[in-house]
Amino acid sequence: MDPKSIPAGLERTLAQGAALLASPFALATRLYVGWVFLHSGWLKVTDWGQTLALFESEYRVPLLPPHLAAYAGAGGELLFGALVALGLLGRAGALGLLAVNAMAVISYRHVLLADGFEAALGQHVLWGFMLLTLAVYGPGGWALDRLVVGRTAALAPRAATA
Repeated sequence: MDPKSIPAGLERTLAQGAALLASPFALATRLYVGWVFLHSGWLKVTDWGQTLALFESEYRVPLLPPHLAAYAGAGGELLFGALVALGLLGRAGALGLLAVNAMAVISYRHVLLADGFEAALGQHVLWGFMLLTLAVYGPGGWALDRLVVGRTAALAPRAATA
C-alpha cells in the first residue's frame, strides 16, 4: 500500500461519513434555531401588553416606531422561525431570521455589549452563525423545500446537503 494514499483514503471515508450526517445535522440546526425564535415570538404575542411596554422603553429599534417594531419583531420571529424549522424557503427564512437576530442585537446593544452580558451576546452570535450556515448550505435534504421545489434545487450545493 502506498503511504501517500492513506490520507486520501481517510479523507474520502470521512467525507462519506459527513455526507450521511449532512441532512440530519441541517435538520437539527433548523429545529433548534427555529424553535428559539418561534418561542421568543410566541412569548411576545401571549403577553402583548408587556411586549409593547418593552418596545416603548427598553428596546431601541432604529427607524421604526415602537409599536411597528413590536409587530415586525414578533411577526418576523414567528414567520421566519416557522420557515426555518420546516425547511420551507429555507435560505430565505434563514436570511429573514438573520435580519431579526441582527436587529435584536442592534436594538438591545446597550445591554448586550455591557460587562457581564457576554454569554447573552454569544447566544446571538451562535444563532447568527447557525443561520448563516443554513443560508449558505441550504436547509438540507430533510426539508420541505425538497418536496416543494424538487430535489435539484433543494440540494444545491450538492456536496453540502447530500
